[in-house]
Amino acid sequence: MMPKSSSLSAATSTSTSAASAAIHYSIIAHDPAAHLFTVTLTVDVPAADGQVFALPAWIPGSYMVREFARHIVRIEARSASAAGVQKIPLKKCDKHSWQAARCDGPLTLTYEVYAWDLSVRAAHLDQTHAFFNGTSVFLRVLGQEQSAHIVDIQRPQGDAYKSWRVATALPELKAKRYGFGTYVAGDYDELIDHPVELGNFALTTFEAHGVPHDIVITGQVPNLDLRRLADDLKPICEAQIALFEPKTKRAPMQRYVFMTLVVGDGYGGLEHRASTALLCTRSDLPVKGKPEQSDGYRTYLGLCSHEYFHTWNVKRIKPAVFAPYDLQAENYTSLLWLFEGFTSYYDDLMLVRSGLINIEAYLKLLAKTTNGVMRGSGRSKQSVAESSFDAWVKYYRQDENAPNAIVSYYTKGSLVALGLDLTIRAGTAGKKSLDDVMRALWQRYGRNFFSAGGGRGLEEADVLALFEELSGVRLALFFKRYIYGTDDVPLKALLAPFGIALIAPEASAKPDIGVRLATEGGDSRIASVYEGGAAHKAGLSAGDKLVALDGLRVPATGPDGLLGRYRIGDTVALHVFRRDELMAFSVKLKADAAPKWRFEIAAKPDAAAKRLYGGWLG
Repeated sequence: MMPKSSSLSAATSTSTSAASAAIHYSIIAHDPAAHLFTVTLTVDVPAADGQVFALPAWIPGSYMVREFARHIVRIEARSASAAGVQKIPLKKCDKHSWQAARCDGPLTLTYEVYAWDLSVRAAHLDQTHAFFNGTSVFLRVLGQEQSAHIVDIQRPQGDAYKSWRVATALPELKAKRYGFGTYVAGDYDELIDHPVELGNFALTTFEAHGVPHDIVITGQVPNLDLRRLADDLKPICEAQIALFEPKTKRAPMQRYVFMTLVVGDGYGGLEHRASTALLCTRSDLPVKGKPEQSDGYRTYLGLCSHEYFHTWNVKRIKPAVFAPYDLQAENYTSLLWLFEGFTSYYDDLMLVRSGLINIEAYLKLLAKTTNGVMRGSGRSKQSVAESSFDAWVKYYRQDENAPNAIVSYYTKGSLVALGLDLTIRAGTAGKKSLDDVMRALWQRYGRNFFSAGGGRGLEEADVLALFEELSGVRLALFFKRYIYGTDDVPLKALLAPFGIALIAPEASAKPDIGVRLATEGGDSRIASVYEGGAAHKAGLSAGDKLVALDGLRVPATGPDGLLGRYRIGDTVALHVFRRDELMAFSVKLKADAAPKWRFEIAAKPDAAAKRLYGGWLG
């Protein structure tokens, strides 16, 4: 087992004096129909000059200022003393903070939080379930963030909620596992790093190298195969634990929770130190009696793998600017290509190494990522380092021009990780790899991050030297061209020593107008116009609704069916509505420019290729 962190781990190890000195919260879903939580916060010894409270402006792992305090709809402060309970004036300091007037006795805030964000990053409440991240509901007591924080999670009132349970990785104080009651965190950062799900959820548990892992599924999923979920997630988790701790197989947490909200159409995940919040489509989950692995289920397993890998890479191995987080403003770093991109590389790699997919399936996933990166011209204008720095204003605020202006530090970052891994393996004849680099980063920066004394973050200026030291390979040119520059990672050359060929697509004979489409009602709408494509040259714009092509109505599914009767180089008349104006464009059709690269394993790889290939893919 891991040594205990600085947090208070359970009721049996929490002293009465520690509890009495803590910051105390209670939270109840008091009006699910109105989507309102009521939170009380008590500070025993408020600041002498007036206590200041603030709600975080963003949630770690989702790099955009979201201003969660806008969802506080009512707030008041009171103080109890020998003279009785009196109301304490509150002054709004800025968009996310309040200051209470000076008072001597314990100070209690009571406030309501509107929760109707069906995502993994905020809070959501209705009659079917409740979910919240601490960053959305727990005001921070400035100056007392290092105190123990105790929260009483209360059952909603009414018979409809008698069967509800609590799912969280937050350690119990005076609550039973999955029950309502008090939970405890060692400090504010730990408090907000444990999301909470309330409701009637499906539950199963498995062990990975001795550590219990819970799977919590909220939402209606007929014939859900929970056993298969546990059987498939177990080898993924064990492979990742063994990657970072090959000798001890020691996980960095004492318990882990996968919590998934199932909807008709959705996808997302957010990492935490001992859990992850996930959103998936109902059809993505396995069905009892159907052993085949669907594309959706494979995607879901990849999502679980991605967020689990973050347990090491970003929750404990961090950029220096995240150690600690500034929760009220943007935290700029140029290293998200390493923390998100590398995680995106390892998520699918862990599926093949753990035996859940075969190598051919893995190469198809790799081709999908490669083609996605190659589709947008933004990759020639923005490096992954720049993309990382600009995440707050570009990646998380994408508009219709995003494919032409930005590159994803997730997807191209994963190709950078692949390129580094292949470069290190080939340069050392398989003796070193990116795995060795990640293990060394874990030992130097991550392993003791939450232990007594805390940890330190990784400085950007140190990354190149560290990678060269740990790998024994000169990487300055690689960093210059593919991380700080905009060159495409040369996968064809890098994969050749491994006996894998990157096959260029044949010239397309399919005519195309060069847009990304979206369905809006019964119409086909242009979501993005690709730079250099036929639509761009003709003057079409994002937002245009396609009406007719050469006098024939364009269906909601788009013009592909109509275009099948034309050839590359033909000119067609395209009518669109731009706002409320009917406009006509003459479009000269070009070849479909969507990349279709694929990877093939050599029929007869030599012995050296076999060694490299086997060491890489296991």
